[in-house]
Amino acid sequence: MSQRVRCTHTGSLPRPNDLIATMWAQADGVPVDAAALLSQVDEAVAMAVRRQVEAGVTVVNDGEMSKPSYATYVQHRLSGFGGESVRNYHFADLVDFPRSAELVAANPGRRKRSAPACTAPIAVKDVQPAIDDMTRLTREAEAAGATATFSSAASPGVVSLFFNNEHYPDHESYVMAIAEAMRAEYEAIAEAGAYVQLDCPDLAMGRHTVYADMDDETFRRTIAINIAAINHAVRNIPADRLRMHLCWGNYPGPHHCDVALDQIIDIVWTAKPQTVLFEGANPRHAHEWAVVKELGVPKDKIICPGVIEPQSNYIEHRELVAQRIERWATVVDPERLMAGVDCGFSIHVGMRGIDPDVAWAKLASLGQGAELASKRIFG
Repeated sequence: MSQRVRCTHTGSLPRPNDLIATMWAQADGVPVDAAALLSQVDEAVAMAVRRQVEAGVTVVNDGEMSKPSYATYVQHRLSGFGGESVRNYHFADLVDFPRSAELVAANPGRRKRSAPACTAPIAVKDVQPAIDDMTRLTREAEAAGATATFSSAASPGVVSLFFNNEHYPDHESYVMAIAEAMRAEYEAIAEAGAYVQLDCPDLAMGRHTVYADMDDETFRRTIAINIAAINHAVRNIPADRLRMHLCWGNYPGPHHCDVALDQIIDIVWTAKPQTVLFEGANPRHAHEWAVVKELGVPKDKIICPGVIEPQSNYIEHRELVAQRIERWATVVDPERLMAGVDCGFSIHVGMRGIDPDVAWAKLASLGQGAELASKRIFG
């Protein structure tokens, strides 16, 4: 078989218990041995890369092992944040289901995260951590025999979602300032030879959270601004080295307030990244393969729908994974199709969504299903 449907995931992977304990201590202000933390991160990345390769994942990453959260980590790399941290986030779908809200709030990973407000001009404070991430990933990918890598980074829009603006006169000036500052990290990832993944839950999850009170026209205008910020930030990076992740929120809620894909996809396509990852396995969005098929995919885009769901301890059967991939192969040419995971397995350090061992088993099922589908599709 000379061709294969590539498979990847969204970014975060289960962290070892010792690393979780150290990062939680650091978040609580407990003095932490910097050398010991670095050693734990090194070991965790080596493990994560090796296990991804063993599972058959073809485009791997570092599991976000060095980051306390997929978005809030930027406060340590950018200046301008110093206000009070917002700890309560509104999810419209949880209003109708208060016991679900209790489950979400009880997750220790969410309780530990911190997102102080923007109270001063945003600027690059330290790009070295991003460079160190890529040095570590490149080293371990070579050691494990991985042929392609990616590294996720917070998009300007999602940073603005988490960090309340108390300095800039309006949303557009705020998100554009974030974009210019984040450009250094994006370019550091690209220079290391990895795909740059922009995490963009603001474009979908934002509709029922921070943007819930907006009318449809204002919401669409807002996410168009967020995408313009992305395009500004990645102007020096080729489109085929960029991917973006569209997300409705990785939390155990009912999600009945999620915005439909057909209400935003036309704006999503205007983003520069060639590859678009989105949810395709969970019960609120699995049906939208038909929507994408009807509306069509621009010829210059690659799609990576999720065929694995990261919130459930069910391990998807490889046959189901293969069937899902084959169905998506009727939407676009297989050469423009990747198989992915709906979202990360541990988007905040210590987040207890599923059994960590199950997460690795799910990745193995992803690899097996992609191999099976490839044999049927390419022969």
